Amino acid sequence: MLKVSRSNRLPVEKSNTPEMVERKGKGHPDSVADECAEEISRRLSLYYQEKFGQVFHHNVDKLALIGGVAIPEFGGGEIIEPMKILAIGRATDQVFLGGKLRKIPIGTISIKSCRDVIIRTFREVDPNLHCQYDYALRPGSVDLVGVFEGYNTAIPLANDTSFGVGFAPYSDAEKITLETELFLNSKEFKDKCPASGEDIKVMTNRIGKDINLTVCNAIISKYVKDKAEYVNTINTIQNAILDLAVKIVPDKNVNVGVNVGDLLDKDVMFLTITGTSAENGDDGIVGRGNRTSGLITPTHCRPQSLEAAAGKNPINHVGKIYSIMAQLISKKIYQEAKGDAIEVYVRLQSQIGHPINKPWLGDIEIIPSHNTNFASLERLAIETAQFILNDYLGIRDQIINGHHQIW
Repeated sequence: MLKVSRSNRLPVEKSNTPEMVERKGKGHPDSVADECAEEISRRLSLYYQEKFGQVFHHNVDKLALIGGVAIPEFGGGEIIEPMKILAIGRATDQVFLGGKLRKIPIGTISIKSCRDVIIRTFREVDPNLHCQYDYALRPGSVDLVGVFEGYNTAIPLANDTSFGVGFAPYSDAEKITLETELFLNSKEFKDKCPASGEDIKVMTNRIGKDINLTVCNAIISKYVKDKAEYVNTINTIQNAILDLAVKIVPDKNVNVGVNVGDLLDKDVMFLTITGTSAENGDDGIVGRGNRTSGLITPTHCRPQSLEAAAGKNPINHVGKIYSIMAQLISKKIYQEAKGDAIEVYVRLQSQIGHPINKPWLGDIEIIPSHNTNFASLERLAIETAQFILNDYLGIRDQIINGHHQIW
């Protein structure tokens, strides 16, 4: 059932309620855990498809990144104990086909997936020396595997009673939070400032026209020879964010603090050898980072699910699929409304065993523009939502091929 309602809430930008937003960058331990889990799911799905013509049951969403031990110092340092990535979850590991029992190399797929994530995420992490890999993947329970059957039908049945949420458009605080991390972790910026590591967290608040950002950016020790160079690096990062803010949110007053927890006189700095805090005891777990919006949005007016999308199967795990669909629906309605909708909020709730394209409840909340024909907007919202829900097969394939934001 799809239901559309007119929202009575104030748009985020006009609300006097302080706004809070967070983004954990690609090198943050939680984001690395998310990406490793999702990479395993993608590669398992592709292997299942290639060898057997369909994707089998799997959920590898309990992956953990266990921090190591390191002693960074200006100009270098020493790794004492490596990080460890442990993939935990459920995956079909054998299939009876053509009268033969076919084993599936889930361990090899898992380890190579995690290793490749480390290679493409970090410039200074040696994937062989600085990281260890292991897995504890077991077959799924009979009831969940049973619900998973029917994959080859046009629309499979939901594996769980769950929900996903989305909203559009992003506020100025949300945009600058997301874009700051993406820019700092871009090749363009790393070429300019190689000492900036990949472990970056952006925490933002907005009060009225004032946006305040606190950025934690791991600094790579080999590129800074002393405190003066460390301070210069921090200033480079801060100035780059301020320049970006002029382009992204020109009508806001933006204040930026970088590594504000440093105590330089006591030699307390965010100095790392590898560019991530995971080298020295900071652990990562799937689901503790960004939602499928790419953000963590605890502000009361933004819906947010605690569902961990990364690593869940893309076939019938509604916690994952609905989280992605809700973002797509809210964005599409906002775009198609062409100014008639100020903000759109979507909540999709499933019931186990029912078709994914028919939510138990699909709640679409819209803040309309002044003098908008809400009946027309309601029809547009329902048609748009149902179109995306019915495009399950296309979205499924896009997820498997890594074309949707997961964290």
